[in-house]
Amino acid sequence: MDFQLTDEQKQLREEVRKFADEEIRPVATEYDVDEAYPHEVMEKAAEMGLLAPHVPVEYGGVGYSSLENAILTEELFAADPGIGLCVSSAGFGAEALMEFGTDEQKERVLPEVTAGDAVMGSAISEPQAGSDVTSVATSAEKDGDEWVINGSKMWITNGTVADYFVVVCETDPEIDDRYSGYSQILVEGDRDGLTRDKITGKLGIRASDTAELRFDDVRVPEENLIGQRGMGFLQLMQFFDETRTAVAAQGVGIARGAAERALEYAQEREQFDRPISDFQAIKHKLAEMHTNTEAARWLTYRSAWAVDNEAGDLTALASMAKEFASRVAVDVADEAVQVHGGAGFVNDHDVERLYRDAKITQIYEGTTEIQKNIVARELLDEGF
Repeated sequence: MDFQLTDEQKQLREEVRKFADEEIRPVATEYDVDEAYPHEVMEKAAEMGLLAPHVPVEYGGVGYSSLENAILTEELFAADPGIGLCVSSAGFGAEALMEFGTDEQKERVLPEVTAGDAVMGSAISEPQAGSDVTSVATSAEKDGDEWVINGSKMWITNGTVADYFVVVCETDPEIDDRYSGYSQILVEGDRDGLTRDKITGKLGIRASDTAELRFDDVRVPEENLIGQRGMGFLQLMQFFDETRTAVAAQGVGIARGAAERALEYAQEREQFDRPISDFQAIKHKLAEMHTNTEAARWLTYRSAWAVDNEAGDLTALASMAKEFASRVAVDVADEAVQVHGGAGFVNDHDVERLYRDAKITQIYEGTTEIQKNIVARELLDEGF
């Protein structure tokens, strides 16, 4: 077993950490308070090749592996989860095009995204369809050589800023099979009948754009269908192992960012004429925070390795990593606030923001409860 990163991976880590320290951390509070999308940071991220880096080189990406994406994601989220999500989500939905899209779809969309000229969004969740994707009610009906889409989507990342959406629709309602009859369709953001309303007042990741989408007779050409009609659900399931591993990396980043800030503060803050890091209660907190973060990192790396090598235990590992790392993120951020005391309760210190941001990792890309169900299902070989 080799626990060493390659020289290239170490260099990637250092370059992204430098970018995050110089371009993200200084403005993180500003974008969080304003709930504003960081366009200027995104332009700089594009210059660094950080937007959709998993896209193949022929479409302007870098072709990073899942492990390399995990390294990159940790660094971004350790600096700030809100802006980190903006950078890491610029290519949401690109996987569907890469795996199932036509050459024309790939050539039209992917180079724009990797160059920073366009942003993508993946439109799956609905007001009544979250964990249960088969409850999607947004419909797409054929009318001549066009698809006509009606319905709504909720909690869509990049909702008001995206130029392209990969939309999960019910296209064949007459099919009895619960997992068939759904398709993925590419929808341009400027189509008539598409309304986008920004969601504000979120607990965390406030720099990341989130919106409700409404489709009112939105027409797109039939060639915007991604892959085979009626296979959208099964297509979607192929990517959850990868995306859940990415969320695990987000959790690791948040935990590391919180643990590092707590360590620094504990060495600076004095009480009773001593740094609070001298007190055993604080020492134990710091030890547990860093230990759990390290454990989450290596479970995440194990999952990323499984994605890259198509290991048989991938699905269980991805859900284990996502559940554990998100739990560690919440727990470590909580303890980081505790170490800061009253100072950690206001946004003068980053731990206040990290504490709020951490919670979403237990919700999106499948809740904690869903991850536990998946792990148990895999252990018991129960199938879908």
